[in-house]
Amino acid sequence: MSNHLISLNQVCAQVYQDYLMSDLNWQIEQNQHWVLLGGNSSGKSALSQIILGQAEIISGELTRHTKQLACISFEQQQALIEAELKKDDADILDVIAEGTQVETILFEPNANQPLDLDLADKLTQDFEFSPLLKRKFRDLSTGETRKLLLIKAFINCPDLMVLDEPFDGLDAKSAQQLQQTLTELSGKISMVFILNRVDEIPDFITHYAYLKAGQIEFSFAKSNQAAYEQLMQLLHLQTATLTIPPADAPVSYSINPKQALVKLTQAKVVYDEKVIFDKLNWQIMPNQHWQLTGKNGSGKTCLLNLITGDNPQCYQNDIWLFGFQRGSGESIWQIKQHIGFISNQFHLNYRVSISALNTIISGFYDSIGLYNQPTRNQQKIAKLWLELLALSDKQDTPFNQLSFGDQRLLLIARSMVKHPPLLILDEPCIGLDEINRQRVLALIEKICTSGTTTVIYVNHHAQDKIQGINQFLAMEDYQSY
Repeated sequence: MSNHLISLNQVCAQVYQDYLMSDLNWQIEQNQHWVLLGGNSSGKSALSQIILGQAEIISGELTRHTKQLACISFEQQQALIEAELKKDDADILDVIAEGTQVETILFEPNANQPLDLDLADKLTQDFEFSPLLKRKFRDLSTGETRKLLLIKAFINCPDLMVLDEPFDGLDAKSAQQLQQTLTELSGKISMVFILNRVDEIPDFITHYAYLKAGQIEFSFAKSNQAAYEQLMQLLHLQTATLTIPPADAPVSYSINPKQALVKLTQAKVVYDEKVIFDKLNWQIMPNQHWQLTGKNGSGKTCLLNLITGDNPQCYQNDIWLFGFQRGSGESIWQIKQHIGFISNQFHLNYRVSISALNTIISGFYDSIGLYNQPTRNQQKIAKLWLELLALSDKQDTPFNQLSFGDQRLLLIARSMVKHPPLLILDEPCIGLDEINRQRVLALIEKICTSGTTTVIYVNHHAQDKIQGINQFLAMEDYQSY
């Protein structure tokens, strides 16, 4: 049998609707572990689609000598969520769709390979996942969903595993556990990593590949120190001066500097008799920037959704927002006009085909999609944001045809475009390469010092600190054990 698990020989392939990769020559051998690096839209995820057999081979030869392939990616996570959402269509039959139980998804039989139940038992304990097995899938947080997919992939006993940003959405403890698990299984499974963060590269990696504009620019073994130094130079960011585009004047609201933007008193969220958090008192004053911390499932997103009104329990709590008491007759738009927002769940829900330019403009109207005729000034401002994010050449590209990283940048710009009094950034840097991650962090720092916007920032990476954020709320302080 060939030592090559995957072999690409002069392959030209069509990926997605309009992404073409050509002249691909690459081999993955047994006991090799690769990391694919490069900027957003460089072709990293597209290359993974090719080796997974999810692209149209136009010419050349792709051969696979694998018994079982596994993949972890944002797209896979999104597909599983959308499959669950389709079950809601059962309401046309007057049936309440309860959703699939987590353990049903985890232990779905594999026709090609028996599941490793001993490993399943170990990993559910290692990732503190056992208490979630009886839960409904749709009740899992983003990080908990990622853990489910990881454990499911491992226990299916693959001989090759593609991991596209596997650490995204995991808290620090879970990310550390994943690094340990990957190391333990690296002797049995060959792995291909797609990573934007150099600091997440596992120690056992044997080979690097750098991609640019749909091409493998170069690849080399880890032992080639000269090539490694060249790669680090390519990834190094030369920080440019950033100027935030102006707001669309005039704004239709004013903020009292002595009045809390947000005030929660004894806040509590409960799901299926499980208390997510309780007795939470929080007051956010203008220009008081906060970082929200806590492990996966601790209730960070639940808390933010109380503020945005996307959690129905917001009406069961004592919440004041911008001078309105929640549930006192205010409209959802009276609240949303004051807020800019980006999160993993919002990204998943933004399933529209409008252009990149109109995606940013939709932030002026707090809509998913664009249903208003924008002003010339709004178009001008949105184009300035595209220029700032180096996406001007994709102005007319449909949102759903862009790479995940480019989509993320657009949604961040959308959240900031109206210079909202309150900007909620729930893990904004997920899916961004090193250059764009640093660019976004610098943008957030600029926003913090602008004097017009208060920031709430959620992040699992200690190195992604924002200068100007000096208030901290730890969700662990409000949980019952």
